[in-house]
Amino acid sequence: MVKQVREGRPRSVHAWVAYELGTRIVTGYYTPGEYIPNEATIGEELKVSRTALREAFKILTAKGLIESRPKLGTRVRPREFWNMFDSEVLRWCFDSTPSPEFLRSLFEVREMIEPTSAALAAKRATDEQIAAVEEAYRAMEAAEPGTDQVILTDIEFHMAILRGTNNEFMVSLGESIKTALMGLFRISSSKESAYQASLPGHYAVFLGIRDRDPERARFEMKSLLSKSSRKALDHLAEEERGKVGEAV
Repeated sequence: MVKQVREGRPRSVHAWVAYELGTRIVTGYYTPGEYIPNEATIGEELKVSRTALREAFKILTAKGLIESRPKLGTRVRPREFWNMFDSEVLRWCFDSTPSPEFLRSLFEVREMIEPTSAALAAKRATDEQIAAVEEAYRAMEAAEPGTDQVILTDIEFHMAILRGTNNEFMVSLGESIKTALMGLFRISSSKESAYQASLPGHYAVFLGIRDRDPERARFEMKSLLSKSSRKALDHLAEEERGKVGEAV
């Protein structure tokens, strides 16, 4: 089976090659443990130089996706070695259709971090930081359905809470997974009704933080994430059923 090459290259050819090969890896076209075609074969297929390929391989190696084995070639590493917090790896996962397992794993990470972050923000956030959380929520309310503002304001709401923890590790982790949050919000907020339905949950989180009630903030964030997870997985299942229906 020949992989269809996407059209449209950026000015950086090696970045485009890394995207092509990285997407193939995260979607399972090249599976963990498999040796990918040699430079001559891939170069001919993608119509790029060996120099561009080698630079792309360096990028993928740094992200933990591949490793070179002397006299054997380049193979895909097991998923446990992939840097799943890398913004490009996350983007490659969402540019294809993410699996339910991938989404569940991502929500599990969020459920470990964000309820605790909301509780910490309720205890530690300054008045200015709480005002920033409210401002982000009001921007969510004002966002025009169907536009990128729906997603961007949602991300800013969650980032404002992370900044309100005054824990630099929490903030750094949030910055690392912004790409994943954008992908998740595109899925869970794809329907206008779903986005509107999520607003009361976001407001409840804000109120818990504003009222300096850590356990309430924790509970409301956990509830919000639980609902978001179900919506995202249900939407993914609907898409899969639609594909099956088209194929019949």
